[in-house]
Amino acid sequence: MSYTDPHMPVEERVEQLLGLMTLEEKAAQLVQPFGWQAYNHKDGEITLAESFKQQVKEAGVGSLYGMLRADPWTGVTLANGLSPREGAEAVNIIQRYVLEHSRLGIPVLIGEECSHGHMAIGATVFPVPLSLGSSWNLDMYRRVCRAVALETRSQGGAVTYSPVLDVVRDPRWGRTEECFGEDAFLISEFAVAAVEGLQGEDLKSGGSVGATLKHFVGYGSSEGGRNAGPVHMGRRELLEVDLLPFKRAVEAGAVSIMPAYNEIDGVPCTTNMELLEDLLRQAWGFDGMIITDCGAIEMLTAGHGVAEDGMAATVQSLTAGIDMEMSGEMYGRYIVEAVRQNLLTEALVDRAASRVLALKFRLGLFENPYADPQAAERVIGSEAHRQLAREAAAESIVLLKNEGGILPLSASTGTLAVIGPNADAGYNQLGDYTSPQPPSQVVTVLEGLRSRLGAAPERVLYAPGCRIRGESREGFAAALACAAQADTVIMVVGGSSARDFGEGSIDLKTGASKVTEHSWNDMDCGEGIDRLSLALSGVQLELIQEIYKLGKPVIVVYINGRPVTEPWIDEHAHAILEAWYPGQEGGHAVADILFGDVNPSGKLTLSLPKHVGQLPVYYNGKRSRGKRYLEENSQPRYPFGFGLSYTSFSYEELKVEPAEISAGEIATVTVNVKNTGQREGAEVVQLYVSDIASTITRPERELKGFSKIRLAPGEQQTLEFTVGPQQLQYIGADYQPVVEPGAFKIRVGRQVNDTLDADLTVRGERHGTH
Repeated sequence: MSYTDPHMPVEERVEQLLGLMTLEEKAAQLVQPFGWQAYNHKDGEITLAESFKQQVKEAGVGSLYGMLRADPWTGVTLANGLSPREGAEAVNIIQRYVLEHSRLGIPVLIGEECSHGHMAIGATVFPVPLSLGSSWNLDMYRRVCRAVALETRSQGGAVTYSPVLDVVRDPRWGRTEECFGEDAFLISEFAVAAVEGLQGEDLKSGGSVGATLKHFVGYGSSEGGRNAGPVHMGRRELLEVDLLPFKRAVEAGAVSIMPAYNEIDGVPCTTNMELLEDLLRQAWGFDGMIITDCGAIEMLTAGHGVAEDGMAATVQSLTAGIDMEMSGEMYGRYIVEAVRQNLLTEALVDRAASRVLALKFRLGLFENPYADPQAAERVIGSEAHRQLAREAAAESIVLLKNEGGILPLSASTGTLAVIGPNADAGYNQLGDYTSPQPPSQVVTVLEGLRSRLGAAPERVLYAPGCRIRGESREGFAAALACAAQADTVIMVVGGSSARDFGEGSIDLKTGASKVTEHSWNDMDCGEGIDRLSLALSGVQLELIQEIYKLGKPVIVVYINGRPVTEPWIDEHAHAILEAWYPGQEGGHAVADILFGDVNPSGKLTLSLPKHVGQLPVYYNGKRSRGKRYLEENSQPRYPFGFGLSYTSFSYEELKVEPAEISAGEIATVTVNVKNTGQREGAEVVQLYVSDIASTITRPERELKGFSKIRLAPGEQQTLEFTVGPQQLQYIGADYQPVVEPGAFKIRVGRQVNDTLDADLTVRGERHGTH
């Protein structure tokens, strides 16, 4: 039997293949060069780069990163990039060349970025994870992941570098948009849904990709909210909070993990053997592949200063358990030489190579390494996926304020003035990790509103007013004139995570696009863009204040990747929508919400502070953290789990049965939820647990369950949750999970500070001392 026989167990196939490989061939499997540099695309013809051919000739190529990725960093544009069909064809050219020109015919593993859609030209752009988290809808998110997997695999991508499972502790961090929120339980639920959706029931199928969990671990708790900064976290918090989503996703079957750039207590995650070997491999039983983030091994010398040079950094990383290096700069240069100098054993190279090969076998790449150009052309950016993107965006938008029931707007509403830098800026509503987009691919808020009003687009006036950043007020006069003609003003403001796609600038007086020598970069969020403030950038607040003076109803729509803290807007705006970055169908989704075609049901997964000086303000901090500052209390402006609706819901008859259990038993929690308003709507019912007294200090309350339900007017539903060891345990004095006897409060309601409460007692004697 040969390793090419699909009926052989994976372990035996790996062992046999590994035994045939040279040291150089093994090392090549651990290197992941940049995929967009492997080919040339000119005049519709795809050819392989000579440098890539040389790599194949020397020892083979194990993997390619971002082969289909397009953005300013890669230099892949709409003009020189690959269509969905061409992308699949390019993958096939690469795989065929590798199989025909390498000694053992080992296929290439192609890894792609898919944070909120495959980062390739033509792929569907869904809302960012922060937005998707605000839906609290796991079934919908699972469908989004299935769509992303199908689009990616049809084009040849076999592994994706998502989901991001970081717990956000300081939203000044530019990558907040890539995360689901501040609560580890909520993130864990989305983590499991992501693995299930991306990997499907069979990794070998044409609609599945391997999920890579990132960033392992603590990345969202960096010092000062600065990207990749040090993390100051005790072992208990690490186990209980930041590691929980990863553990749940590993249990769900995730096949790949990416360590974070940061250090924890002085040890970089890239070389942290306690995390990578003792915990991940031994305690959790993870048997997949570990791949670095780009440049992480170089950071050991140039950033962390724990390695003298590239050779030392390579030895440390491989020894700690890093199987593959994204970019391949260090591994490709030093691994073979390190073995020859007896700085590394070949057994360590074998260990890493076996994990890479095992993943390739599990993905079915040896049996079918090729993409399906016809399927890629059919499914990528399909109408069904566009509709799913619209559904996801609408279900994720959070209504923060609705003074006097000004929303929803009626079809007979008079003239609307749509004003602001994000009203008609497509890239600004997509978020970071997005490919170039043809204008027809993205529906802006202006376009969505005009489409909604159908035959009366003249009722929707537009002026940008200002940019996201910068101090220019040259557009104020046009915006004020526009608003003066309207009955209602919709201010579309916020932030931008758009890289420079060469789209030129906007004429602030007319709103028209104009080509200039240098396009204006409005980016104030995204990877590497951390802020001191959470206020609106530039002169956006001043623009809103000037328009407010006209005395017209003002509705604010935030499109952004992190919370906005603007007390004046909270106090004066008549309505506020938080849309986050809603993706390519965001304009339709905002219009759906504003006109009531969709009843808002999004709920916050981040606590929104009144002032940046309140940070950190996450809801589940310890009881002992204090009550207030001199100037203001410590409560957020909008609490975790908050979100308004166009209807109303009542909560009644919360019961916990039995009310007394042993540490290993389960109690059933029931509550009646009724739609008491005049519209159908969806409600996110949230369950929190409070441990009244514990050996180790605990948060005041913690989310332990949620369910999103849809009710017609007058309809009532009895919801049922279970509370047992999984909901009541915490990491005890010996760093092991423990359920302590004593009193608990079970809280169920519409947001963290608005619940019905009931008692639960766990029998037994309390152990341990304070």
